[in-house]
Amino acid sequence: MGVVIIDGTTVRDFVNDADAFAKSVDEQFVALDLNNDGVLSRSELRTAFESMRLIETHFGIDVTTTPEQLATLYDSIFDKFDGDRSGTVDRDEFREEMKRIMLAIADGLGSFPIQMVLEDDPNSLLQKAADLEASKT
Repeated sequence: MGVVIIDGTTVRDFVNDADAFAKSVDEQFVALDLNNDGVLSRSELRTAFESMRLIETHFGIDVTTTPEQLATLYDSIFDKFDGDRSGTVDRDEFREEMKRIMLAIADGLGSFPIQMVLEDDPNSLLQKAADLEASKT
């Protein structure tokens, strides 16, 4: 784990650096594409979100969510990524939705720097945003 200081501008600048952002998101896409078929299936995307445990915790405390509720939630997330409703998520769809997510995070962070603890994850887009900003100084 590491501590970074980050704000909305840091995240927005990372997203606006088209080359750095595309490279980082593409690396994430490749890591999620478990069968290397060039698209993400519903199960591949669900596996990724399950591993993050974003939904099963509330402020770090485990919460009980029924399998049906989880299935509904994961299906709705997949549907957001699958813009053309093909049943799979291609690289461009993944990039576009990750861009929307990162810009929403930037809006949520606002302009005041905050300290954030990030897990050591080589695919963390927030860590890459912080690293990009640090490389400019």
